[in-house]
Amino acid sequence: MSGTLFVVATPIGNLEDLTPRARQTLAEVSLIAAEDTRHTGRLLMHIGCKTRLLALHDHNEEKVVHGLIESLQGGNNVALVSDAGTPLVSDPGFRLVRAAHEHGITVSPIPGASAVTAALSAAGIPTDRFCFEGFAPSKHAARKDWLENLANERRTLVIYESVHRIEESLADMVTVFGPDRQAFIGRELTKMHEQCVQESLGELHRQVKDKSIVGKGEFAIVIAGSSHKQESPLEVDRLLRALCAHLSAKDSAKVAAEATGLKRNALYERLLVLKTSDT
Repeated sequence: MSGTLFVVATPIGNLEDLTPRARQTLAEVSLIAAEDTRHTGRLLMHIGCKTRLLALHDHNEEKVVHGLIESLQGGNNVALVSDAGTPLVSDPGFRLVRAAHEHGITVSPIPGASAVTAALSAAGIPTDRFCFEGFAPSKHAARKDWLENLANERRTLVIYESVHRIEESLADMVTVFGPDRQAFIGRELTKMHEQCVQESLGELHRQVKDKSIVGKGEFAIVIAGSSHKQESPLEVDRLLRALCAHLSAKDSAKVAAEATGLKRNALYERLLVLKTSDT
């Protein structure tokens, strides 16, 4: 009989957030597949657990999955953990979990800490609908383009950012979303120097810039969804045709972009398609 792959959430900061069930699971499995064995080793030392560790990260996951599946098929139980929080949420492990399902191996989640849900719970921003977007691109141009694609998203956004890019990322968010969009920063969540601040994006950027929000640690950013109602494709086409009757294609796309919040290049391309179909 095959073993079980346990997907175990570990603390995002405070080690006391490890659940009793997670503690028991880590102690009882035959093997723990960890993103960083040194990091997880410190957690195991804290709880007095001596279970064998195996590294599983982005660079070796494809190579070690086969061996882990064989171990599970042999009846061994395996725990999958990331450095912090719930595995597979911006962490490795997808290939292993998918392979386990493909081989008919039971996958069982051991829930617990998650920076996404921790930030949402403290943000004071609607959480009935939200989307997790992970880390923003590191380069300015790519990040700005990425944010522009989220500008009209009506759901609450959750974004991770590193200490090295938090100030410039917030500056780009202010440019794309506007300085008045409500947002929240959770810095070093559950840790000794935790900061939870809800303000407008413009004010958050100012506080990061003047060090009121300390430039150290890890950041989870929650951003209120857009209140702008996105036009349907038919409404956009109607607007483009009306503008094109009085303006050049380039100027029509520019005005439509300002009115709808959609990307100018995409509107320009759409206008060219409309012109071709109308002739």
